Amino acid sequence: MNDVSLRRWLIASLVLNVFIVGAVAGGAARWWFTERSVAAAEPSRGLRHAADDLPAEQRRSFLVGLRNARRAVAEPLQAAREGRQEVLRLLREPRFEADAVAQTLARTRAADMAARERFEAAVVDFATTLSPPDRQKLADGLARRAQTPSAASSSRP
Repeated sequence: MNDVSLRRWLIASLVLNVFIVGAVAGGAARWWFTERSVAAAEPSRGLRHAADDLPAEQRRSFLVGLRNARRAVAEPLQAAREGRQEVLRLLREPRFEADAVAQTLARTRAADMAARERFEAAVVDFATTLSPPDRQKLADGLARRAQTPSAASSSRP
């Protein structure tokens, strides 16, 4: 290669690298600011966040109770997950079998309900250990968790 062609390749490489670095930096900045604004706009919705206003020791106790409940319902949760996958598979079949879908949905719903019952029991068991003001904080946390964006927007005139 002569000096002129080498110089052209170096300039082309430099220009390309500048565009690549700019694209990566722009994407990272967009991701950073979008994630920050979304996190600030929406409240934490997981059940584990319902006890955020409680003292640290009680929060830990709540999380331990939820973790134990999750371990206790690992099989129903797995069955529900597999049931949802099975429903999707059945819906994709060329020959649609409504009875098979309905039966799979019923099994999935039963597994989901078993898990939900255990989680609700864990919350009630935890609430029995709280003082009335702390129970109020837990109830407020559960109410925040239960609010949905569509319900909040539909209540506006």
